[in-house]
Amino acid sequence: MSEKKSNVETGRTASSRLTESRLGWLLDPKLATVVLASVAVVFVGGLIQISYGAYSMTFFEAWRALFNPDVMFNPQAWDAFLLGETMPEMSSESLIVWNIRLPRVFVAALVGMNLGVSGTIFQAVTRNELASPFILGVSSGAGLMILLTLVVFGGLTAFLPIIAAVGGAVAFLIVYVIAWKNGTSPIRLVLAGVIVGTVFGSLQTGLFFFADDIGVVQSAIAWTTGSLIGTDWDQVRLILPSTAVVVLFAVAGSRQMDVLLLGEQTAQSLGMSIEKARFALSGVAVLAASASIAVAGIVGFVGLIVPHMVRNLVGSDSKKLIVGCLFVGPALMVSADVGARLALSPTQIPVGIVTGLLGGPYFLYLMRKQEDMGEI
Repeated sequence: MSEKKSNVETGRTASSRLTESRLGWLLDPKLATVVLASVAVVFVGGLIQISYGAYSMTFFEAWRALFNPDVMFNPQAWDAFLLGETMPEMSSESLIVWNIRLPRVFVAALVGMNLGVSGTIFQAVTRNELASPFILGVSSGAGLMILLTLVVFGGLTAFLPIIAAVGGAVAFLIVYVIAWKNGTSPIRLVLAGVIVGTVFGSLQTGLFFFADDIGVVQSAIAWTTGSLIGTDWDQVRLILPSTAVVVLFAVAGSRQMDVLLLGEQTAQSLGMSIEKARFALSGVAVLAASASIAVAGIVGFVGLIVPHMVRNLVGSDSKKLIVGCLFVGPALMVSADVGARLALSPTQIPVGIVTGLLGGPYFLYLMRKQEDMGEI
């Protein structure tokens, strides 16, 4: 009897340890601190964003409109926001805050989330801390297809997320082919990405000469610099489904990312098909980057900066890294957009300019920090 009781207790102990190990990353105090701090930054940044605009209102009026229970808990309002249904009647302040200013905050948060996850995956796939959608040519490929749509095929703008994903995927396939030499290597992927990005960037510039409408040119410039000006719930509806898919597959693929980071020989000894894993994870990263470009244009360096910030705070465990990026990415993008909107008020500058000013020096710092750049 006592032996059976001992076996039951041992089983319970082993089960509790297994559960604890599975949930340990959720209980990590560093990760919890990063998540809470990032949520606070997004919340404060969002309050600042909704408080300024062409329509003058006090802070108290803006916040009262934001926390208006007749909107927050109105199913018809959420059907209008998320499904494009008819907008219910509401006050002018609530309409401006909820239908014009708040979607910009949501889009910034979702873009930061996608770019952070995309950069994390690319850095794991290439085992190179300097990798990002911008460096690997994915952003240029997606941007080129979007510009081509805007300038030549204006009637297809409703399909921008799909078009951007196709452009990003084609660009990465070209990078993969160029880098292939009895397999790929991290440094060859990065060099091939720089080549493809340069060529596609030149093609983007060339497309401007074929645009006769000044409005199209201005819209195209906004895409190439990365801008959240004029975003609304349409953009939220465009990026939200793909974001859900990206988060699901990124978390599910975190174990494969950890194995890839151990090196090719170790990954092979563990039975992993390296190229299949790289290709599948890269597909998730391409989808994330392309979805962001489809709604906000080419926002540079976020996919480079965010993973490094999170890695320095929570460590290199891929699952913690991805979860951290899901919160730090929005915090960085919302903060950058606040700066883009208010730095030269009343003139608004593209958010991509702000992230570029932050990311350029940071990229140089990382490059100087790297002692071993790998073998070609």
